[in-house]
Amino acid sequence: MPLREALVFFGCLVVAIILHEISHGVVALWFGDDTAKRAGRLTLNPIPHIDPFGSIILPAMGAITGLPIIGFAKPVPVNPARLRHPRRDMLFVSLAGPFTNFLLMAAAALVTRSLLRGHFLGSGIGSDSPDLAVQIFFAFAVVNLFLGLFNLLPIPPLDGSALVERVLPDRALPTWYRFRPYGFLVLVVLVFSTNVVGTIIEPFVDALRDFVVT
Repeated sequence: MPLREALVFFGCLVVAIILHEISHGVVALWFGDDTAKRAGRLTLNPIPHIDPFGSIILPAMGAITGLPIIGFAKPVPVNPARLRHPRRDMLFVSLAGPFTNFLLMAAAALVTRSLLRGHFLGSGIGSDSPDLAVQIFFAFAVVNLFLGLFNLLPIPPLDGSALVERVLPDRALPTWYRFRPYGFLVLVVLVFSTNVVGTIIEPFVDALRDFVVT
């Protein structure tokens, strides 16, 4: 991956991850839990959200080496006991992250499409040297699409696992809770040892590219 493209994707990923986490705290606050607010996590200041490994080192390694570019921020603290209806409300808190990513993706895709139809038509996505503005907005759209879809996978600690917890009968929850600590290991295997994630996401990225260039 060219250096400029790697830096653009890295920057877009960090911003998208931070906004993803903030959305969890905002929705938790709507449902009665002010834990994230009291912890100072409902802020656009990136410093409180950055995890040195997950927000900087891991995505930078992926961008530079060509490995899958993944990352994470410090999880926003949420206390389910402070929510008005803990099991139901945690579903909305969890899905706030992917929903935010999809909104950001749509906005960035519309801006990219507008730029390609305007002054930057000669230096678009398919050119050898795309205009920097086009490259940034399209990368931001792709990054948010990836984060939104990736976090909907029903594997702990991803947000999609909240859907599983919501539909499981109470008698099955103890077994699920025993599985949760191993979810991150499953994710590592899926991302770095198989192409399952890429196979799932690639058609959506192709559709996004078709949208912005047509």
